[in-house]
Amino acid sequence: MKTIKIGILGATGMVGVEYIDLLVNHPWFKISTLSGKKSVGKKYGEAVRTLRNVPEEVEDIEVVEPDPKKFDADLVFSSLPSDAAREIEPRFIEYGFPVVSEASAHRMEPHVPLMIPEVNPDHLELINIQKKKTEGFIVTTPNCTAVGLVLSLKPVLDQYGVIKVVVATYQAITGAGFPGVPSYSILGNIIPYIKKEEEKISEETKKILGRFNGSSIEYARFPVEASCARVPTIDGHLEAVYVETEKEVQLDEVIEVFKKFRGEPQKLNLPTAPKEPILVTDIEDRPQPRLDVYAGTIPGMSIVVGRVRRGESKNVLKYFVLSHNRIRGAAGTAILTAELLTVKGYLE
Repeated sequence: MKTIKIGILGATGMVGVEYIDLLVNHPWFKISTLSGKKSVGKKYGEAVRTLRNVPEEVEDIEVVEPDPKKFDADLVFSSLPSDAAREIEPRFIEYGFPVVSEASAHRMEPHVPLMIPEVNPDHLELINIQKKKTEGFIVTTPNCTAVGLVLSLKPVLDQYGVIKVVVATYQAITGAGFPGVPSYSILGNIIPYIKKEEEKISEETKKILGRFNGSSIEYARFPVEASCARVPTIDGHLEAVYVETEKEVQLDEVIEVFKKFRGEPQKLNLPTAPKEPILVTDIEDRPQPRLDVYAGTIPGMSIVVGRVRRGESKNVLKYFVLSHNRIRGAAGTAILTAELLTVKGYLE
């Protein structure tokens, strides 16, 4: 396999530096171009020195403006803010680049795949519809909180069917980007509101778990009710999930269903795919962000499910799920998606 050159839009942000860590020793991908907003012309190491120590391989790369003519790349990752992504990403698509974006700007467009590679790999076929109009294409990844929720729901949906989902989220401060939430607002506090987060979780979940009918996505029809709060943890979004199922839930069975779940990335042995995408803990007070956010064979890429229990009804399942918001919820899922694009031939 030839080495694939990677460009990153928004490389100097909170998630942008996460791409660097995951890509710097990647067996297929090599970072070639980095762009930022306020740091154009600077060396990358200088531009992000307040965020992270930078690997030698990229510290001297000059940060360029987000102009497709300045990019020497086979694939572009985008971690741009949504408003910027809405303006900039289409330029790269029209110029012929494949774009994998974690921004929300284009997630809900009808012919744009919204991907969790273990859950809906068949949705990549929407790319063929895009390519009838443009040489390039775009694939998106979900809201960081939706990733953990949907990945945990997939085996439940397949085994039992789903009637309704209710989720309460406890989201880390890094989910707000850099510099994030003011310290006096979050220290010793919980903020029970994150702008547009609840709507994103509901709509994105139904799209990802929807069925591709050959021309579009038929959304899942069950309601998803979300309540979101920002809490003073650094990394890791914890979610309390309540699921009403079509079939009666057997507790021992559902735990095995979680443990045995594998997706196409695991079957293909993709470099960023954890061996077990869903880890289950039987420790009564876990998962916890401090203890479990880096669990798994690829640190930060497995979600951790715990406190699995039935409700008063035999058709109700309750559990907590923890996911790393910057790795599995952002850069990691984007890179895993790019790996799937590679083996499926979409980058040829």
